[in-house]
Amino acid sequence: MSEYVGEQPFAALDSALEALWQRLGRAARDRRAAWHTPVLATVGLDGTPQARVLVMREANRAGRLLRLHSDTRTGKVREIAAEPRVSLLLYDPGARLQLRLSGLARVETHGPIAERAWADANLFARRCYTAPLAPGAIADGPVSGLPPELEGREPTVEESLLGRDNFSVVLIAAERLEFLHLAVTGHRRGVFDWDGEGNRWSGLWLVP
Repeated sequence: MSEYVGEQPFAALDSALEALWQRLGRAARDRRAAWHTPVLATVGLDGTPQARVLVMREANRAGRLLRLHSDTRTGKVREIAAEPRVSLLLYDPGARLQLRLSGLARVETHGPIAERAWADANLFARRCYTAPLAPGAIADGPVSGLPPELEGREPTVEESLLGRDNFSVVLIAAERLEFLHLAVTGHRRGVFDWDGEGNRWSGLWLVP
């Protein structure tokens, strides 16, 4: 369970920004962290909003970069290719803290970041990408989608390589961070926008 963060970090913009990035970093390291599973929102190919839960894999404050993983054959990959503007929604009920993060996304299947992510993935994680059919394909009944020979067991390293071409990383360059901290003494809401020319975050208070 998350600990209540208290009001102090959100009494000033500088400390609020620090607290947000600390929590993003913790979300990537700790699967028990509330922000470990953010909601990714994209614009569908038909113009409708699309949202799904993913896993935070890395949060690089220096590069403003968030990393998540995806099957290359999913709809979100096609959506990002058509419209790279995306949003992440994160909420910690214990801390009563919400973050809406928006930025520009790109998908990489190969290259140093994708290769490192694949190398670091355990065999059960790799197994998810070995499905012969794409996620979302119509099925005759409830199915895992996995090859029958991999049902219920960890694949070997060689077997896991069947999924390599289906594995990709979703990289989001953060451009806006908007937080809402709920407190009995008064809620606090603020926003930070990335100033590319000044190479810094610019913050403002908002009415909750």
